[in-house]
Amino acid sequence: MADRLVTALRTREPIAPLRETLGTDVEAAYRVQEAVLGQLANGGNARVGRKVGLTSESVQRQLGVDQPDFGVLLADMDATALAEVPSARLLQPRIEAELAFFLARDVDDPELVLEAVDCVGPALEIVDSRVADWDISIVDTIADNASSGMFVLGDVRVPLADIDTVAIEMVLECDGEVVSRGNGAACLGDPRTALLWVARTAHRLNRPLRAGEVVLSGALGPMVPFGPGTKVTATLTGLGSVSATAS
Repeated sequence: MADRLVTALRTREPIAPLRETLGTDVEAAYRVQEAVLGQLANGGNARVGRKVGLTSESVQRQLGVDQPDFGVLLADMDATALAEVPSARLLQPRIEAELAFFLARDVDDPELVLEAVDCVGPALEIVDSRVADWDISIVDTIADNASSGMFVLGDVRVPLADIDTVAIEMVLECDGEVVSRGNGAACLGDPRTALLWVARTAHRLNRPLRAGEVVLSGALGPMVPFGPGTKVTATLTGLGSVSATAS
């Protein structure tokens, strides 16, 4: 299954869902994810963070799932310094606004993860699926590295203590038109709850969060398509804005 997902990524040819084999076995799906990462992560393409997925009820409804998941961010997924997000790398991309947590130290005790946060900032996540037509269940998206694609980080960094993460208001514009709105409460009630969830889950799977990683909270509102030539800007109260343009 990992080979099929990696081939789909490299050829941009989506595959059928994996759930006929995986059933509802979430633990097995995370093992497939780790096998995928074992092929993609290397010395020149390090693991640089995590992303929490399916934290917004609106996104869960869009995809027909009912619980969060997490994936791993690799160095080559970071499009922050690029003039454009390379559309040629993506199959069926969508984009959403999130809160980025920057970790200053290892998280050996997941209950203390908030103490490890150095600062927060705005982010855009370009989600993508190697499963045809986004026909996914929870095990399909977990195995597919939580439907990770690429991500863009904003310039602003603010101490976590200075931000009311629940009250953050998000506006997402596509080519100048507002296409999505949301707030911190849309992300499991509080983006900090999403961070705690991924810290606990990653620790249980023996993949604990580490110093220097960035953790993307999950969507603050509905995701939207991100086709070639599209420019998207997300504005988060107290954190400024972050933009991305698809090549």
